[in-house]
Amino acid sequence: MKKTNPKKLHIISLGCSKNLIDSEVMGGLLSKSGLRLVDKSDKADIVIVNTCAFINPAKEEALEEILMLAEEKKKATSKFQLVVAGCLAQRYGQELFPLIPEVDLFIGTGEVGNIVTHLNNFKKGKSRRAAVITRPDFLMTAQHERVLSTKALSTFLKISDGCSNCCSYCAIPSMRGKARSRKPDDILKEAVNLAAKGIREIIITGQDTTAYGMDLKSHPNLADILTGMAKIKSIKWIRLLYAHPAHITRDVLETIATNKKICRYIDLPIQHIDDAILQAMDRKVTGTQIKEIITQARKMMPDVALRTSLIVGFPGETTKRFERLLDFVREIKFDHLGVFTYSREEGTKAAEFKSQISEKEKERRREIIMSQQAAISNAINKSLIGSIQEVLIEEKSDRADFIFMGRCRRQAPEIDGITYVKDGKAQIGKIVKCKITDADDYDLFAEIVQ
Repeated sequence: MKKTNPKKLHIISLGCSKNLIDSEVMGGLLSKSGLRLVDKSDKADIVIVNTCAFINPAKEEALEEILMLAEEKKKATSKFQLVVAGCLAQRYGQELFPLIPEVDLFIGTGEVGNIVTHLNNFKKGKSRRAAVITRPDFLMTAQHERVLSTKALSTFLKISDGCSNCCSYCAIPSMRGKARSRKPDDILKEAVNLAAKGIREIIITGQDTTAYGMDLKSHPNLADILTGMAKIKSIKWIRLLYAHPAHITRDVLETIATNKKICRYIDLPIQHIDDAILQAMDRKVTGTQIKEIITQARKMMPDVALRTSLIVGFPGETTKRFERLLDFVREIKFDHLGVFTYSREEGTKAAEFKSQISEKEKERRREIIMSQQAAISNAINKSLIGSIQEVLIEEKSDRADFIFMGRCRRQAPEIDGITYVKDGKAQIGKIVKCKITDADDYDLFAEIVQ
């Protein structure tokens, strides 16, 4: 009997870590079904673009990628099937379906777990072009074997999906559904599975990690999840992202402070500090409460690295309110900080607000804060010169003077800076003690301490 070559699959993942995990889940399901993953679209029989639609730049990036693939498909000698998945498909799939005929299938976020069925229906001739947009209620489990990079040392673990906060500027609940927490045993089982694959660092993610368990009858505790994960022997670092300031609790801070495996690093997206703006955003927290959380965290952990994200140009952000935010940034001195300009998203409450601010002014305000933050980051990094830091060696550097690149506990992958390591004797995958010898606005430079 003649053997047939397996069909080849290429997945492009755009947007956040939560989306990346969905891409890895689809990759795992399709690999198990017999498809072979390839690294380029021009080698593939099936191309999946897993999209983001959080704000306008993300939508533009996703559409640009889809249209580029549509053109590639027209020119290709062997036509590939083009699948658009994720948040853009969930939000606009029905509208885009007649406009981009090169796309064979649009599937929303609720269909991640059904990807094999959809593609099998195509293979058997049961389906033609389709847009399958259902309730966004998919929730992965430890049974979903994700396809990770073979070189991965760190990876994200999604403890929940969706969001019930309903901030006035945000369309995520319409794309991802209400908050849905995974059961504690299931989360810890996945952590064990990841450890068995050689993962050294687990980065806990979700739309709001500190709302974990609120939707479950048993009300499991995030602090217990952190403690349980830290007991897994080969996991060396645990990092917490997306901690909502309205939901972070003292027991979570205490767990981070007292457990050596948990990085003293907290991602606390505050968005603003002015009470009128916070109220208009429906953030359910005040500026005073935000300051109290930061004070409490720094009192428990003087060496804690704090990251935040801000939105500038929100409707009603007067000059005085913006200056209040700028003064706060100067006062608090976050270790890491990102700034978004407000994106007017249809279907959200804030899109109808009066006192909308021009794009030019939003960008000006963003640049002011980022310029200020560069100076703050530089000063903080320079203060680390001479200190000893643990560094996870991740890959070779393209610099002649610093052979390796890695990260210390203060640096999350992709969003923060990196640490360059001088010594050529370092080994990829090892955590080594290094002395910081130099620093710039975002990166650190180090040598291994013998």
